[in-house]
Amino acid sequence: MNVLFVCTGNTCRSPMAEGILAAKNIPELHVLSRGLAADGSPVSQNAAAALQEIGIDISKHISHPLLREDLASADKILCLSPSHQAALAAAGVPEEKLFVLGDGIPDPFGGDLAVYRLCRDRIAAAIDTLAEQGFFSDLVVKPMEKKHLAPIAKLEKLCFSEPWSQEALLESYQHGTRFFTAEKKGVFAGYAGVSAILDEAYITNVAVLPDFRRCGVATALLQAVFDFCRQRDSAFVSLEVRASNHAAVALYEKAGFQTVGRRPDFYRAPREDALIMTKTFDMDKEQPHENSGH
Repeated sequence: MNVLFVCTGNTCRSPMAEGILAAKNIPELHVLSRGLAADGSPVSQNAAAALQEIGIDISKHISHPLLREDLASADKILCLSPSHQAALAAAGVPEEKLFVLGDGIPDPFGGDLAVYRLCRDRIAAAIDTLAEQGFFSDLVVKPMEKKHLAPIAKLEKLCFSEPWSQEALLESYQHGTRFFTAEKKGVFAGYAGVSAILDEAYITNVAVLPDFRRCGVATALLQAVFDFCRQRDSAFVSLEVRASNHAAVALYEKAGFQTVGRRPDFYRAPREDALIMTKTFDMDKEQPHENSGH
């Protein structure tokens, strides 16, 4: 995958982003940075110093103007502000290629080292979030198609003691449950399901094939669920998880879920309690009670 960072002068934000992402050494990932108004200037001394503090050397970077061939070869273009994204879209760059890093990174140009450190940390945090979501891998999350029913049913048998059958999945799908599938390099990797009624949503299952675990698949699936919930103006989304499934609990907590209750003997084979976990989207709305959405 070819990732291109774009800012204005290619002396501050985009070379910092290039250096931070390149230092992750993600397999088969190629990283460049360019500037809409770059003139061959050297990297900002404060930008280089801020990255040197975390062991990344960009001191030899020279700014490069953005060329058509750079745009053509890039699989994903990460703009450092919404204005850069708008300029590229207006120039005819396909919108599906264009993204804004974080919510946009303020330009540190003219600031002291402390300002550049803050910029560095914002860039690093935004890149870490994307990496956790599988953005820098060949991972695609999209609504389920009927062709996915069979592999999902096989995954259910692999992951759960009481799996959903293909027929049960189809029935749930036909009655409004929204399923999302993840594919990595075109290979089915996992799925998630969510049902929504009024302003409440409930995650039916999240499952990932063993070969694709710990590489952002579950996080990307959850993000698709959250986007769906926000589009529906859901107040919250809930799920149940085995109390002993510490890895899953940690994943959900990192995604913003909190434990709000417990269902004794909810699971069978083996019998075990379920934790009820909820993520609230609008803190101004009434908090869900323990049995909401079920």
